[in-house]
Amino acid sequence: MNAVRIVRRIGLSLLVVLVVLACVVGTTVFFTIRASLPDYTGTVRVPGLDSSVQVYRDAQGIPQVYADNADDLFRAEGYLHAVDRFWEMDFRRHITSGRLAELFGPSQVETDRYIRTMGWRRVAEEELPLLSADTRRWLQSYADGVNAWIDEHSGNSAGLEYAVLKLQNSGYEIEPWTPVDSLSWLKAMAWDLRSNMSEELDRARLLAAGFDWERINQLYPQYPYDEHPPILTSGAVVDGTFRPTATVPPSGSRSASSTEGRTARGSGGGTETADQAAVRTALTELGGRLDTLGAGLDRLPELLGTSGEGIGSNSWVVGGSRTTTGKPLLANDPHLGPVMPSIWYQVGLHCTKRSAACPFDVSGFSFSGVPGVVIGHNAKVAWGFTNLGPDVADLFLERVQGNTYERDGEQVPLVRRTERIKVAGGDDVTLTVRSTIHGPLLSDQDADLREVGAKPGVDEGGIPTQQARPADPAYAVALSWTALQPSRTMDAMFALNRAATFDDFRAAATQFAVPAQNMIYADVDGNIGYQAPGTIPIRGSGDGLFPAPGWNPSYDWVGAVPFAQMPYAYNPPSGYIVTANQAPVREGAGPMLGYDWDYGYRSARIDALLQAKFSTGKVGVEDMSAIQIDTWSGLAPELVPVLTGVDFVGGVPPRVRAARDLLAEWDFHQSESSAAAAYFNAVWRHLLLRTFDELPDDAPPDGGSRWFEVVTALLRNSDSPWWDEKSTSTVEQRDDIVRAALRDAADELTERLGDDPSEWRWGDLHTLTIRNQSLGESGVGMVEAMFNRGPYPVAGGSSLVDATGWTPSEGYEVVWVPSMRMVVDLADLDRSRWVNLTGQSGHPFSDHYTDQVELWRNGETTAMRWRPETIRREARYAQKLVP
Repeated sequence: MNAVRIVRRIGLSLLVVLVVLACVVGTTVFFTIRASLPDYTGTVRVPGLDSSVQVYRDAQGIPQVYADNADDLFRAEGYLHAVDRFWEMDFRRHITSGRLAELFGPSQVETDRYIRTMGWRRVAEEELPLLSADTRRWLQSYADGVNAWIDEHSGNSAGLEYAVLKLQNSGYEIEPWTPVDSLSWLKAMAWDLRSNMSEELDRARLLAAGFDWERINQLYPQYPYDEHPPILTSGAVVDGTFRPTATVPPSGSRSASSTEGRTARGSGGGTETADQAAVRTALTELGGRLDTLGAGLDRLPELLGTSGEGIGSNSWVVGGSRTTTGKPLLANDPHLGPVMPSIWYQVGLHCTKRSAACPFDVSGFSFSGVPGVVIGHNAKVAWGFTNLGPDVADLFLERVQGNTYERDGEQVPLVRRTERIKVAGGDDVTLTVRSTIHGPLLSDQDADLREVGAKPGVDEGGIPTQQARPADPAYAVALSWTALQPSRTMDAMFALNRAATFDDFRAAATQFAVPAQNMIYADVDGNIGYQAPGTIPIRGSGDGLFPAPGWNPSYDWVGAVPFAQMPYAYNPPSGYIVTANQAPVREGAGPMLGYDWDYGYRSARIDALLQAKFSTGKVGVEDMSAIQIDTWSGLAPELVPVLTGVDFVGGVPPRVRAARDLLAEWDFHQSESSAAAAYFNAVWRHLLLRTFDELPDDAPPDGGSRWFEVVTALLRNSDSPWWDEKSTSTVEQRDDIVRAALRDAADELTERLGDDPSEWRWGDLHTLTIRNQSLGESGVGMVEAMFNRGPYPVAGGSSLVDATGWTPSEGYEVVWVPSMRMVVDLADLDRSRWVNLTGQSGHPFSDHYTDQVELWRNGETTAMRWRPETIRREARYAQKLVP
């Protein structure tokens, strides 16, 4: 009995200890969480303000800011960004300056190498003195507001992420914010929207793997101008200036400027040129190390919260003659990678009395870390962006010997600089960056490519050794990219915020260098318009589709396309403009801007929906929002007849028959609850994997619009070599692969979703997990559970208007999304609508961390209020910031 009592007492004591420990841990966690949650009410002292600033927040915690002067307006914006999103801002500036290893240790050194090699922050430092005095002052005011918050917050009070970071990096201290920190983030967005560099690298991999030029070109078909019209269907460059109403040459013809260098696209089955042969030799020698370079570069978009070849955006504007309001309506939904919190921060910035000294009265979507509004409207005009997609980045193959490279038959010195990467918990890393006239050598900063780029005579840091230099050169890879040239894009952002006319809008666009965008426009006077801005290189030879021979100066960039030659439109006769990353103009209408456009399935669908609405009436705000969530598949009408028509020897297997029957009555919409959409997409996935099994592992088909076009062409060529599977001894044709894909898909979904195909749901496969961009894949379950949200079942799919993209080689999980949706009503700005992917706050236990997710997922929006009296009346929180 005594022994039993002792055991019971020990057990009771242990239980008490565990309860006490749980209480201590729980209390610590509770107070850690509470320490970082901001209060949106009362009066708050913000040092540096000249006068008080009033802040009203709505039910979603979105602030509308009213200040007496512009400096206070941006000080307040900086302060509020820090209140809600400082960890995000701090993490972003460490990415863009190549300092992630200072936060997370040795695991991030390789990432820092790439960023330092490209020198994003160095370029931002060079940009600052180029900006106008007003822009520099407002950037500093914004930084002052951020720093006012930093001065009062550190450790746990700065954010829950800092409490987690302390477990790994206890010595980290937050640094003051600077204007260059803001400018650097624009480089990150330019990297995300850099257009075809991934495609160029993939073409290089294919060439190195032994594919001929013609077969590679089959995977990159010409844009289908007749089926999917470009943004502007009329207009051309006349006497050096783009004229919107000019006659365009037929689709098949080209002007001299549009065809120059086009033959470098491939030999077309003819004799390979000397330059093409040299490029192939160089790529063959680099071989699989190109995959390593590609993997390293692909890592950067993941860190930035973006992913996926084929990523794009939708925007369109409808003139008042076609709307129910009698004034324009403008819609925009940029497609970016899903991150927690969303990349966008909603805000209104209002001068209490507008004047030359305080000209701002604007509302829309901003980037935390950057002052102003990126997409939105002011009292006079509204604007939206989609990626133009021009070719603004080229890879150059360089013949390197020691610390020289070949240039027109001579060896010239590489430009070198040395940087030091600080590493939390480790030794500093010294980095040598080498550059040619074309740009930095990316290959120097990849472990495998350093070996190739160096060979005997140069160590892995690029420093000559005492060994003899090789007789034959090594090959290295240099990057030319327009974002590595200092520009005045930040001036353009402030100019857009103040624009009152189309002339103001175009004037702002002249300064918008990177990332080059399709810019749509509407104003309260009833005008609509479009402008393509950006720094677009002119190439001497070649077309930018494959890496160029850097030793031949004829392939150098020789200038930039003049702004006067860039496409634009003002009040077009059609009464509306649609941009969704399709080709901007027909070939021959102007200078060569690029070739790797989205293939126009989204733009054609938006156009068709608008035309259908015009045929029966006019368009309202609700119609614009409904179009944004359209899930109709442009691929299905081409593919479904083949899937349902193919014969099986001995009859259709029962499992396939039950699944294939779903397609017979399908309306081609990929709703969350659709069983047919689940099966169709599973078949599409397996069709791609079987058909293109010969592609390198690091260049699989992504399933987007380009692959729609490739497969649609192959469906009409049943004995194309692409249908033959390399893993079998037989020669497969189209129907063999279709039958196999139908079986594969039925087997997969039966295993995953059950035996009854009618119970399958697209949303059960197609799920969205929104991950914290810094800690969301930490590998620690408890940490990921605190910061990530999901999975959520969602509708849509790749290259649909509701563009919830996925990657067939990896599964059905969503990898990019409409990151926000906005519809602006120029007849009454108070009736405008918007929604963010996640929520306003970056604090994971805030009420506003995910309070917009369900709205977004269900295609709903909230009121984007404008009138001060409406904003005051509906405010859930009111706060005064005082000096």
